[in-house]
Amino acid sequence: MPDQYLTVAQVADRLGTSERFPRRLIAERRITFVKIGAHVRIPASALDAYLASGTVPAVRSRRDRRGSAA
Repeated sequence: MPDQYLTVAQVADRLGTSERFPRRLIAERRITFVKIGAHVRIPASALDAYLASGTVPAVRSRRDRRGSAA
């Protein structure tokens, strides 16, 4: 299945941010993008990879690890 290309506005909507944030990611080359003439598109897979790279897994609290939590 071919990758879906998202506009900056669509990426901002998915992230729950303003358009300025994805534009900054593009300017800082922190996310993969495709430039088509004057238009910029971000592959959905690149957005997923960006989110996965910044995801911090949950850990059990110290209390849970000792087994003394209620």
